Amino acid sequence: MTSSLVVFDLDGTLIHTAHDLVASLNHTIGLKGLDPVTYDDLTHLVGHGGVVMIKRAFALRGRAVSDDELQEMLGVFVDHYGNAMPGVSAPYPGLVEAMDRLADAGHRLAVCTNKMEGLARRLLDGLGLTDRFAAITGGDTFAVRKPEAEHLLGTVRQAGGDPARTVMIGDSLNDILVARNARVPSIGVPFGYSDVPVATLEPTHVIAHFDELTPALVEQLLAR
Repeated sequence: MTSSLVVFDLDGTLIHTAHDLVASLNHTIGLKGLDPVTYDDLTHLVGHGGVVMIKRAFALRGRAVSDDELQEMLGVFVDHYGNAMPGVSAPYPGLVEAMDRLADAGHRLAVCTNKMEGLARRLLDGLGLTDRFAAITGGDTFAVRKPEAEHLLGTVRQAGGDPARTVMIGDSLNDILVARNARVPSIGVPFGYSDVPVATLEPTHVIAHFDELTPALVEQLLAR
């Protein structure tokens, strides 16, 4: 039997990154004279990219922003965020032990994130996690990104996996949709950055903690 591939989203699934992202956002908008935004203002936008977060911050403060300004600020944001990595970002509780269990059982692991691939790799390098993954793909790795099926399918190919033996784990709509579009079972986690309860997005299964992520669960989902 082909070993299974477990594909993780990054922000809000593998790693709690929101505090560092909000800090970099506040640095960026502060240069334009905007008051800082809070973690609660933006949590549900983490994972949608820097431009969306910058736009939201300007909207919250009732300020217009041009496309040229957005691109300029995105550069500032990415530089500040990348240079501070890994900051206070850290794996969610139980993650490392769950990855150990899966690897020990012969399952392969990969990352499929809409974060820029370079930033994703720099973050995982900083946390000493890169070597655990057979593939790491970002929002700029392919011509498309989540929720387009090809982002997940391309990740599976890079990891040497088989879509029929793949499970996707994520915290938000893009993750559940990319799994559905690629005809892959999904596991939702409720501790990430979705603006609605992850169960309402109808993943195949929901786990409350990585303690529940076992080889037996993965095989159970693949057998459906």
